[in-house]
Amino acid sequence: MNPLVTTEWLAAELGKSDIRVIDATLFLAPHGRNARAEFEAAHIPGAVFFDIDEVSDLTSPLPHMLPPAEKFASRMQALGLGDGSRIVVYDNSPLRSAARVWWMLTLFGAHEVAILDGGFAKWQAEGRQTESGKPIVRHRHFTVWADKALVRDGKQMTDNLRSKTEQVMDARSAGRFAGTEPEPRAGLRGGHIPGSKSLPFDQLFNEDGTYKSLDAIKAAFDGAGIDLSKPLVATCGSGVTAAVLAFGAYLLGNKKVAIYDGAWAEWGASATNPIVTGA
Repeated sequence: MNPLVTTEWLAAELGKSDIRVIDATLFLAPHGRNARAEFEAAHIPGAVFFDIDEVSDLTSPLPHMLPPAEKFASRMQALGLGDGSRIVVYDNSPLRSAARVWWMLTLFGAHEVAILDGGFAKWQAEGRQTESGKPIVRHRHFTVWADKALVRDGKQMTDNLRSKTEQVMDARSAGRFAGTEPEPRAGLRGGHIPGSKSLPFDQLFNEDGTYKSLDAIKAAFDGAGIDLSKPLVATCGSGVTAAVLAFGAYLLGNKKVAIYDGAWAEWGASATNPIVTGA
């Protein structure tokens, strides 16, 4: 299964015994929308709703941090996602949040995970079948393991300031990166991690919400001064849109991009972390 699948492909595969579909839509408070309610009103037939806020470490003060492996496995089993499944993730979010769930599933050991290109908006625009209500699923066994090579914490990011082993790429808007645009979360300083490169996540998408061609995605990374052949860490505001950059790099062959999970919600809240402003 390709990591990026088309609506045509999914429509032909729906109903096969090993296909599982996830709605990974996430909204933030300013969006004024309820992802679960929208899912229950209309979703791709057979899809289950993945609550990114709930499938997280709820003991952390930071938003939607990775949960313990045991919690992740429990939630996946309850959603009917198990070993041997081919999983297709989609969203209907301006955050392109399917990439976050793609990354989480990959980190926790799922072998075949893809993102639906264009998401639910494209599916609906094409007049494809939808259903409503809460799905009834059968529990399945999900064998979990955590590839911690795909995640970074604050100490590792601080250590990297000295070692410069990994390039850091920031998926936030250019204004937030420069510190000229206010942060959406209260109490955070503006700016970016020293040495990081700015590549706003929306630069990887066409106007219709599909991913750009591989050549265009490569040009976006090149334009940001990011060398895809070197070790990479992606960051953003809270670890969601960073996954878009990780997925884009994955499509281009770099399959080991890590994500700084605490992201700017952690870095920008510290009074001691070094911060740079300006482009």
